[in-house]
Amino acid sequence: MTFIERMQAIDRRIIFGLIALAVIIPMLVHLVFVVRPSPIVQSIFDKIEALPEGSRVLISFDYGPATVPENQPMADAMTRHCMIKNHRLYIMAVWATGEAQANITIEDVIEGEFPGKVYGENYIQLGYKAGNQGLLNAIFTDLKGMYTTDASGADINSFPIMEGIAGLPDFDLILCIGSGKPGMKEWIQFAGDRGDIPVAGGVTAVEAPLLYPYYPRQLLGLMGGLQGAAEFEAALVIKYPDYRETSTTAVKNMGPQTVAHLVIIFFVIVGNIAFFVIRGREKRERSE
Repeated sequence: MTFIERMQAIDRRIIFGLIALAVIIPMLVHLVFVVRPSPIVQSIFDKIEALPEGSRVLISFDYGPATVPENQPMADAMTRHCMIKNHRLYIMAVWATGEAQANITIEDVIEGEFPGKVYGENYIQLGYKAGNQGLLNAIFTDLKGMYTTDASGADINSFPIMEGIAGLPDFDLILCIGSGKPGMKEWIQFAGDRGDIPVAGGVTAVEAPLLYPYYPRQLLGLMGGLQGAAEFEAALVIKYPDYRETSTTAVKNMGPQTVAHLVIIFFVIVGNIAFFVIRGREKRERSE
């Protein structure tokens, strides 16, 4: 067999093995590529950075464990930035699985890195409520009507952070970390557009192309997949280098992902070349 024929007939187990090595080896050698924030990601960072201290930022965790590698670094990085800027953070979830993911961010980022932040004054966990986009319609005008207590069951009016909050228009920025429906699109349609509230955040790579048409008029900015999370981390580290060790999870994970993608692209190109060469040879043989 010629080289082309061998590449066309290569055992798929070999390809899977090479993909595994393309992920494992960069992880073992700690391969890290330089990441620079794109304008669509930088705009999110710039908005959080420009808000005056004490601004009200609502962040919704609308994803589950299946998309943690992409979504969790986004949530952690934006939460970290809000804490650095001393914004008041209101945490909620439209997905039932989102509350648990939010608790991870609270424990790792807020409590772990900012022990001086006081629950009920600097941040609050509102938790999950059922209703999907119907919930967004309800809290637009009457947030306390839906959230009569926080996630732990304490009276919502007992927290200083809730003073002056009636509905979504009282927030300076809405952030959504999503992986499906309801998610970013519903926040744009039922909150951002309706109340002229800036909306931004991050979604999985497969969902991002569906949201790009909303940028920049209806969507302030967007992180798409692990690359978007890495770009936000890069922007944060450029401005606040002291957080290089804690805010580079996505940047570090981009090394294995990039190498794996290069291997996949190589086999796609070689496979297509082999296909057309062999088909051309067969046509010539038939014509002869």
